[in-house]
Amino acid sequence: MQGKQQLNLFSFTMIVVGLVIGMGIFRTAATSARDAINPSVYFTAWILGGLIAFCGALTYAEIGSRYPVTGGYYKIFSVAYHPSIAFAINCIILISNAASLSGVALIGSGYITKLFPGYQWTDIDKAMISAGAIIVFYGINLMGLRMSARAQNILMLIKIGMIVVLIAALFFPYHQVAATTGLIADATPHMSWIQSLGISLIAVSFTYGGYQQTINFGNEINQPAKNMPRGIFMGITIIIVLYLLVNLSYYRVIGFHQMKQETEIAYVLIQDVFGVRGAEIFSFFLFAGVLSYVNALLLSNPRVMYAMSDEGSLPKVFAVQNKKNQVLTVSLTVFTAMCILILFFAQTFERILNFTIFLDSFGMVGSSATIFILRRKTKHLDGTGIYKMKLYPLLPLIFIAAYVFVCASIIIHTPETALVGILVLAAFMVVYFLFHKKQPNRKENIV
Repeated sequence: MQGKQQLNLFSFTMIVVGLVIGMGIFRTAATSARDAINPSVYFTAWILGGLIAFCGALTYAEIGSRYPVTGGYYKIFSVAYHPSIAFAINCIILISNAASLSGVALIGSGYITKLFPGYQWTDIDKAMISAGAIIVFYGINLMGLRMSARAQNILMLIKIGMIVVLIAALFFPYHQVAATTGLIADATPHMSWIQSLGISLIAVSFTYGGYQQTINFGNEINQPAKNMPRGIFMGITIIIVLYLLVNLSYYRVIGFHQMKQETEIAYVLIQDVFGVRGAEIFSFFLFAGVLSYVNALLLSNPRVMYAMSDEGSLPKVFAVQNKKNQVLTVSLTVFTAMCILILFFAQTFERILNFTIFLDSFGMVGSSATIFILRRKTKHLDGTGIYKMKLYPLLPLIFIAAYVFVCASIIIHTPETALVGILVLAAFMVVYFLFHKKQPNRKENIV
């Protein structure tokens, strides 16, 4: 889609930052620390996660340049693989998004319960709060609410503001005793350095996710051959610096050993530096950010289901719209139900995290590997001004190898989660052949 107005370097850089920085940094640092045998593993995971994101973003940028269509991340499977594989992977991406929404909702419920310290909150209680938030925004979306660009900008400012507050904690007085606990021996010394890195990367991968959506901007950037790599480099660099500073703040103020014991890690940091009242204010704003993220996913994913229905991958009922406000009622309802089912099936953030990243690994590996097919089929586009990455094929191979490594870590660490993920993928392939066997293969041509 070629528009009259194109993104400049600054706008694209901010989009990259906005796509990646979500709510994970306020929770996943604790999970990553718990799985790291020492601080060197912990900080290596966060640096490595940023480098992997850089390789992935550049790969997706070229894919987007060579196949510039709206919703490219979902459509690229159809042009590169058998329709059954495209259908199955797109379905598990939807489930992964539903799991991601549920996981972030649990992050929010964990922080909002801090405002009521007198009650002993259980995992079921937090799941109920999360489900309630999802249902509320389901109802709002049924009324035809459309999130404006202004609301998104406000959300971005809130998230950046909270991250700045966490970094600023480094420059305020805090309890030195907490910081020295980073020297305490790790609770899992039996694990090797590489094993620990692989497991720690699971949470880090969740926090760095989002850059794959750069595939959707391949033909909407001014001078893409020059500005895409620059924007991605600057955007990922900003993200790495912000994440490392936040993690340094966690490490210095709370201490590495204590980080392993906490879940709402940002609350602990803010309470230690700014007191209980400051931590409560922080938790309130963080929960507001979570609700906006929930709303955003409830807006976007039903539209993906609509697109899949429109091209025949899903039944036509998923394209049904409310005549009054054009709401995709069936798709919205099904996606919301998926979120709530996953929420009560898993109940804890860690279980949802492993499930999400395992499913994401299939999508990441499968989508990034299409660059090898597109390079061969779109040679005629070389030299026409599109973005073409340097260090090919090294960068996509590093990216693919990294996600295979993360996927293998999940299989070793939580084999039951991996088994469920594989069964889900296989089930969708079976569903495809059961309901599409009479239909001709619909495979789009690459022009």
